[in-house]
Amino acid sequence: MFWLSEQTRVFLRTGVTDGRLGIDALRGLVGKAMRQDVLTGGLFVFCNGRRNRIRCLLWDGSGFWLASKRVERATFAWPRDEAQVRQMSLAQLRLLVDGFELTSRRGWRRYEERLARGRTHPEVIATRDLQPR
Repeated sequence: MFWLSEQTRVFLRTGVTDGRLGIDALRGLVGKAMRQDVLTGGLFVFCNGRRNRIRCLLWDGSGFWLASKRVERATFAWPRDEAQVRQMSLAQLRLLVDGFELTSRRGWRRYEERLARGRTHPEVIATRDLQPR
């Protein structure tokens, strides 16, 4: 079993990553493209081209974990710059996975598609609005 603490370093591979890649290919991508050592215990996060799937790679000391999340009617606010590797906290990753935008704004919003009564197409609405203090 793996444990994530607030001291766990989280690295995002910005841009598009092929969602068909397995553990070995993602491990190679961490070493070559991200220039990080996958065996340090960091969490490495990747997103597909449609921005509806996130994959996380983690070394727990005895083997690799590969976890995935797919959202059905939404997309992740994923950074698009292909050449960048972002380091973030575990709390920021939780917000990103929950659907919040991590860009610098007055407040963060979470968007979801919902089917309104009497309509045939879903509409995108803000379901949470967090204002900074």
